[in-house]
Amino acid sequence: MKPIKKSLKNGMAAIVVPQKGAASMTVMVFTRVGSRYESKDINGASHFIEHLMFKGTKRRPDTQKISKELDRYGAEYNAFTSKDHTAYYIKMDASKTKLAVDILHDMLFHSKYDPKEIDRERNVIVEEINMYEDNPRMHIEDLLEEALFPDSTLGWNIAGPREVIRTVPREKLIAYRDAYYVPERMAVVVAGKIVPGIWSLLESTFGKVKAPKQAADKTFVPFCKPEKLVEPVAFQKKETEQVQLGIAFHGLPVGHEDLAAASLLADILGGTMSSRLFTQVRERRGLCYSVYASHQPLEDTGVFNIMSGLDKSRMDEAVKVIMDEVMKMTKTTVGSDELRRAKDHIRGKLTLAFEDSSTQANWYGKGWIFQKNLETPEQRLRKIERVTAADIRRVAKQIFRKEHMASAVIGPFENKAKVEKLFAS
Repeated sequence: MKPIKKSLKNGMAAIVVPQKGAASMTVMVFTRVGSRYESKDINGASHFIEHLMFKGTKRRPDTQKISKELDRYGAEYNAFTSKDHTAYYIKMDASKTKLAVDILHDMLFHSKYDPKEIDRERNVIVEEINMYEDNPRMHIEDLLEEALFPDSTLGWNIAGPREVIRTVPREKLIAYRDAYYVPERMAVVVAGKIVPGIWSLLESTFGKVKAPKQAADKTFVPFCKPEKLVEPVAFQKKETEQVQLGIAFHGLPVGHEDLAAASLLADILGGTMSSRLFTQVRERRGLCYSVYASHQPLEDTGVFNIMSGLDKSRMDEAVKVIMDEVMKMTKTTVGSDELRRAKDHIRGKLTLAFEDSSTQANWYGKGWIFQKNLETPEQRLRKIERVTAADIRRVAKQIFRKEHMASAVIGPFENKAKVEKLFAS
């Protein structure tokens, strides 16, 4: 069924997405703020705030009170912070919708930010940073983004540097929260089985959040693509059996007319176990266990990623095969059968994903906060169907430019110079 959008009395967007046959629902709340909005002295604040929302409110004074209420009913609940948005969600039995809405509203607008909890959470986040840096498959993305987005907050780590997390004052965190957690930047979505009275419930909770008398939020500095990346290769020496490789290009922004073609390009190149990269790198040569490609649009740019874990003794061959497949997309057109398979794959994936109310809530919430539209999966699939082989080749030529290619490697190489030779040709 189609989503229904209304503006609450304070201007906050509210979206309801009924799902036939569902017994559960997801409440998801978005705010348009992430690490790219930060300054160096508060880098990591968006993510820090996300953590602190679970640490207790006046009515639910600690984490245990919040988690026990939700665990009692088998709820799934979490939050995530990205470069440009933060979201919180609860998925549970639809008969408990009122509880889910109340808890999220309470967390987001009545959290205490107890100084003791803040200091305790500093250590938790530092350990989270340590976990990511100790895991090459996770850390490779941070290195790659630093190389792809020089001199931009897009290249900053979402979790922030340890020294900021250890020292950022409570007052700065609260000021940052109050500047961006405002009705005009937010949207609340309820998807799945919709209980009677949902609109009045949203109005009596999120609709009562007061807009600030004077706006304190600031926009981010748009990314300006350089003519050529000056330091395109990032490297971390680590004694591993497998080398982690990331290759990225500047992609297309949200709302771009060629996003459907970029999605198909990623799917054909590395979206499935029958994709070109999987076939050539893993199946025919045994150079890796995993290899995949993806395209992520952002507000002013995008990221086209190729990620792989490779045999360290055959890196030269692996990089050459990957780059040959990438550049082949710019030189030859995709066959009709391969194109049809990619379109069918995207349709099938979307159909399966949309059986989940959390996928629906995420889809429509992001669609609204970034584009003020509620594009349905059917509308997206119609765009996919219209893409031609010539479109894919044209978009490949637009994205796959060597001067806009960044690479990151984590593995047991002697030095960065050895790694740079892999990409010299």
